[in-house]
Amino acid sequence: MLSALLILALLLGLSACGGGSGSSGDGLEADPQKRCAALSGLTYDHSMELSYATQFAADYFKEGPCLLTVADGRQYLVVPDGGALNGTDVPADITVLNAPVRDVYLAGSASMDYFVHCGALSSVAFSALRQADWKLPDAAAAMEDGAIRYAGKYSAPDYELLTTGNCGLAVENTMIYHSPAIIEKLEELSVPVFIDCSSREKTPEGRMEWVRLYGVLTGQEKAAEKAFRAQEKEFRALEKEQTGRESDPPVVAFFSVKANGTVTVRRSTDYIPYMIGLAGGQYLFEDLGADEDSTRATETVSMETFYAAAKDADYFIYNSTIEGERQSIAQLLKDAPVLADCKAVRDGNVYCTTADLYQNSMGQGTFVRDLWLMLNGEDDTGMTYLFRLAS
Repeated sequence: MLSALLILALLLGLSACGGGSGSSGDGLEADPQKRCAALSGLTYDHSMELSYATQFAADYFKEGPCLLTVADGRQYLVVPDGGALNGTDVPADITVLNAPVRDVYLAGSASMDYFVHCGALSSVAFSALRQADWKLPDAAAAMEDGAIRYAGKYSAPDYELLTTGNCGLAVENTMIYHSPAIIEKLEELSVPVFIDCSSREKTPEGRMEWVRLYGVLTGQEKAAEKAFRAQEKEFRALEKEQTGRESDPPVVAFFSVKANGTVTVRRSTDYIPYMIGLAGGQYLFEDLGADEDSTRATETVSMETFYAAAKDADYFIYNSTIEGERQSIAQLLKDAPVLADCKAVRDGNVYCTTADLYQNSMGQGTFVRDLWLMLNGEDDTGMTYLFRLAS
C-alpha cells in the first residue's frame, strides 16, 4: 500500500501521456425520447438494455430502424435491409447507414475483433493496418487473400481507393479527433464516418458490450449477443472464486519503459486496474488520477518515482503494446537496471502481455482469467495473453 506522502509525491511529479481528445462527450442523454426527438416521423418502440456500456445507446423504432447515439454526440440511424424511412426527414447531423454495412474501411484496429465475433468480417473491405501488423489471424488471412485491402493509415487514407471501391463506412477510433480534416474529407467524398468510443468505457465489460452495437451495424445482433455473454461468464465466474479471499491481495505493477527512461503506468480509473482487482490483486497506483475527470488511460512518471513505489510489489506486468514485448528479465533490466533489486524481479514474478492483447477486444474475460492464473501460481502454459519472462 502506498503511503499518503508517496501518493502526493507521485501526483506532483506526473506528466501527461497518451489519450485526450478535443471532442469528448460528457455522457449520453438518459431519456430515449429526447435522444430520438429529431426523428418525429418514426415511432419509438424500445431501447437496447445495456448491462455495462455507458458510451452508446441503441433505440429501436416500430418501423424497423435503430438510432445509435454515441457519447461524443454523434448519431447514426441504421436502416435494416429492406427497410424504409417512410418519408421521414432525417436531420443532416444524423448519419443514415444501411445494415448490414458493406465495404468498411477499418481504421480503428480494436474494432476488427467486433466484426470477427459478429461473424461479419466480410463487411470489411479496407484496412488501415498492413497484413503484417494484424495479430488477429482472421484479419491477416483476409488481407492475404485480398478480401481486405490496405487503404492507408488512419491519418493518411487512400481516398481514391476508398471512393473507387465504394467504401460504405469508415470506422475510426478516437485518435481521429486529432485529425478533423480527415473526417471532413471523407464525408465530403460521401464516405460516412463512425467513431468508436469503446476505449472510454471504464470497465472491460463495457468495452466488450460494444460488440452489440456492431451487431446492429452488421445485422448480426444474435451473434453479437452470444459472443458478449460468453466472455461475460468469465468475469462472473471469477467474482465467485474471489469470495472469501484473504484481505491482503498481492500488489501488481502494470507498466512499460520508454526509450528516455521514463515509465508509462495506468491510471487507477482505467480498465486494466479494474481487471487486476477482479482477478484478486491490487493495482500498484490504486489512487492515481482517481479524482480527475479525464479520458486519459495512462500517466508518465520518472523511473525514480516508479522504483520507489514498485520496489516491494509482488508482480510486474510489462505492457508490450507501447514498446514491444520483452522475452527475459535481462532485457527488462537493460532498459531499467534500477529494478534489479525489486521484489518481483528477485522472485521471478515478471510477466509480459502478448502483442495481440489489444487487438483482441473480445478477449477481456480471458485476460482476467490469465491474471487469476498468475496471482494464484497456476500453470503458466494455460495463459493466453500473458507469459512469464525468462530468468
